[in-house]
Amino acid sequence: MRLDELVDRLAERGLVIPNRERATRYLKHIGYFRLSPYTIPFQQGQPDHLFREDVEFDDVLGIYVFDRALRLLVMDALERVEVAVRAALTDHMSTTYEDPHWYVDASHFVNRGKHTGLLRMIQETSDTRLLGTAEPAGRTFSSNEDAGVVYRSALEHYLMTYGSPELPPSWLMVETLTLGQLNNVVDNLRRRSDRTAIAQRIGLSEPVLMSWLRTYVRVRNVCAHHGRLWNVGIGVYPAIPSSPAISWLKGDAALPRRSEKRLYPVLVSLQSVLDVVSPRSTWARRLHDLVSTRPPMNLAGMGIPKNWADDEFWARHIR
Repeated sequence: MRLDELVDRLAERGLVIPNRERATRYLKHIGYFRLSPYTIPFQQGQPDHLFREDVEFDDVLGIYVFDRALRLLVMDALERVEVAVRAALTDHMSTTYEDPHWYVDASHFVNRGKHTGLLRMIQETSDTRLLGTAEPAGRTFSSNEDAGVVYRSALEHYLMTYGSPELPPSWLMVETLTLGQLNNVVDNLRRRSDRTAIAQRIGLSEPVLMSWLRTYVRVRNVCAHHGRLWNVGIGVYPAIPSSPAISWLKGDAALPRRSEKRLYPVLVSLQSVLDVVSPRSTWARRLHDLVSTRPPMNLAGMGIPKNWADDEFWARHIR
């Protein structure tokens, strides 16, 4: 179907389109099927997908733009959490067992098949780096590339300098892992005491860490693929901590039951970890700036209760 026909379809369903050329341009570069889920909150319901009266194209576009900003903000927090878990894993295991190559030892893991897969993946990554070309002399990198360049250079230096052990030390190994792989490594550790020590380094208990990591893997996949986040059903939600030692909402009714299966507890959990790993972060303030001007429909879609920012958990960062 041509772009002008897609614009006609929206108009026929009652969407007010003041500027057809502008709407066509956005559909061309965003895609009709990426934008169409954002029209659902403005519709009267099935089966005709008719829009409520006086809904304009910019109302739909506004939610799309908001959702993009939300994904970027969530990814910022996820990056800090992921880096903190990587550091906690390698620091604890390397120092506790006095072995920078602890992960090679299968006795640390429950599932030997998963452990074998881990070693194979690291070996393939190492082989790929050895076969790769060096970075061009004089090339400059953006700040987002810096960490990756340093890591690649360090990995190549190790592989070309040391013949044994064949695989890199733990602090290099963890940098090869995606968040999903990192979750699998921690989850596969044989001793609960190790998982507990890793969790404590970022202010959590072992069950809470494992629950939150599973949630973060799902959320990161949504964000990385530019999916709809603000009102989507994630399917895996963070456990609500019972220990007062874990940073969490303070009010008795701060997390209504209807909010437990929405995005809001994920946002709370991210700030909880940031309270430990980055206590001076402005993330909560930026979150407040982003959502405070949104209509109630946006807040409801995320499960954010009214006056959420008044809770001491948020207020100490926002004010």
